Amino acid sequence: MRSQTFAALAVPNFRLYVTGAFVSNIGTWIQRVAQDWLVLSLSGGSAMAVGITTALQFLPALLLSPVGGLLADRFDKRKLLMVTQSWMALSALGLGLLAVTGTATTWHVYLFAFIFGIGSALDAPARQSFVSEVAGPDHLTNAIGLNSSSFNAARLIGPGVAGLIMASAGAGWAILTNAVSYLAFLLALALLHRDQLTPTVPLPRAKGQLREGFTYIRRRPDLMIALGVAFAVGTFGMNFQMTNALMVRNQFHLGAEAYGLVGSIMGIGSLLGALIAARRAKAPTLRFVVVMSVIVGALIALSGLAPGYGWYAAILPVMGVTTLLTLTAANMYIQTSVDPQVRGRVMALYMTVLMGGTPLGSPLLGWLAEIFGPRAPLVGGGLLQLLTIGIVVVAVRRDVARSGMPAEDQGENGDDQQRDGGEQSPAGDQHDQPQVGEIAGHEGGEERLGLPVGLDLLGELGETPGHLPQVAGTEAAPLLGDRGEVREV
Repeated sequence: MRSQTFAALAVPNFRLYVTGAFVSNIGTWIQRVAQDWLVLSLSGGSAMAVGITTALQFLPALLLSPVGGLLADRFDKRKLLMVTQSWMALSALGLGLLAVTGTATTWHVYLFAFIFGIGSALDAPARQSFVSEVAGPDHLTNAIGLNSSSFNAARLIGPGVAGLIMASAGAGWAILTNAVSYLAFLLALALLHRDQLTPTVPLPRAKGQLREGFTYIRRRPDLMIALGVAFAVGTFGMNFQMTNALMVRNQFHLGAEAYGLVGSIMGIGSLLGALIAARRAKAPTLRFVVVMSVIVGALIALSGLAPGYGWYAAILPVMGVTTLLTLTAANMYIQTSVDPQVRGRVMALYMTVLMGGTPLGSPLLGWLAEIFGPRAPLVGGGLLQLLTIGIVVVAVRRDVARSGMPAEDQGENGDDQQRDGGEQSPAGDQHDQPQVGEIAGHEGGEERLGLPVGLDLLGELGETPGHLPQVAGTEAAPLLGDRGEVREV
C-alpha cells in the first residue's frame, strides 16, 4: 500500500519538484485567504467585492489558457515556468507592499488579482504537463495523485498559517509570505537534473494549431462531458474561499482565525481525497467522474443549510474528499486518453473551463449573497452545479444521436491501446485511427465496438476509450511509448 501510494517519489527529480511546489503552494493558500480577507476589510464586508476579485483573478484563465497550452506544447516547459512563477511572485510582492504600508484600496486588490491571474493562466498548462516530464510515464496516475496531495497538504497548512499571520501582523504580511515562497519552486526548477527529464517533442510552429485543440475535443464526446463537469464544478462549486469568508464573517460573525481554521479543516478532506486518488493503478471511468460531481453539488448545497459554525466545519472535510476525488478523476481521465502531441492544448482547455468559469460564477454567487444572504452562494451554487451537469450530459448525448455515427468493428486493433498505460501505436498509422466520434475501448478484457448511435455515454463510451482521433501534423512524431502525461489538478 505504501509503495503504491508514494511510488513516484522514487524518482529524484519528482521529489525535488514536489518539495519546491509544496512550499510554494503553502504560500499560495496563504495569499488566497489573505486576499479575500483584505478585500472584505477594505470594502466594508461586501460580498460583491470578493466576487469581483475572484472573477478578475480567474478571468485571464478564460482568455489566455489556450495560448498557455500552445506555449507549453512549443517551448521548454522548465524555462517557461521560471518566467511565469517569477511574474506571480512580483505581483504578490506589489500587493503585499501596498497592504503593509496601508495604501491599498479595493481597486488595488482588483488590479493585482488580474495581474496575478495573467501569470497563472500562462503557468497552469506548462506546470501540469511538465510533471510527466519530471516523474516519467511509468508513474502516471500515482504522480497525478501525489501532485494533488502536495497541493492539498499545503491547503491544510496555508489557511491556518494565514489566520495566525493576519491576526498578529495583518493581511499584507501574509501576502508577502507568498511572494517569498515562490523562491522555493524557482530553486527546485533550477536544480532539476535535465538529463533525467522525459520531455515530449516540441510542437513545430504551424497555422491552425489552436484550432486543432478545439477540433480534437469536439471529436471526443467523452472529453466533452469531462470538460463540462469541470466547468460546472469550477464555476459554481469551487468558490470555497469566498463562501467560507462570507459564512464565517457575515453569517457566524467570527474573525480571521476562525476563517483560517475552516480552510485547514477542509484541507484535511482534500488531502485525504488526493491520497486515495494516488493509490489508483488505473485511470477512473467517466461514470465515476460524473457521479462524484453530483455528490459534490449536493454536499455544497447541504453545507449552506448548516445551523452553526461547528456543523459547517464538520461537513467541510467531506466536501474536501469528494471535490478532490472528482477533480483528480477528471484530470486522470483526460490525461490518460489524449494524444501526446495535443496534450498541452487539451489541458489548457481543461484549465480554461475549470478556472475560466470562475469569472462567471463568482460575481453571480456574490450577487446572490448580497440579495439573499451568505448562505445563498452555497445553496444556489450547489443546485446550479447539478443543473449544469445534467444539461451537459443530455446535450452531448443528443448531439451524438443527431450525428448518426455508425458502429464500426475496430478489429484486432482494439487491443493496441488501453488507458491504463498500454503501448501506443504510431500516430502516423492511419489504419489504427478511428473516424470522427469512433472510440473503441475495453471492458472485462473483451473488445468493444466503436460509438453507435444513442450509446450510453456514461457507460460504454465513458469507461476506457481506446483509439485516439488523428491530430493534424503529428504523423511522424514519436509518442514516448505511453498514452498519458501527469498533470496537477
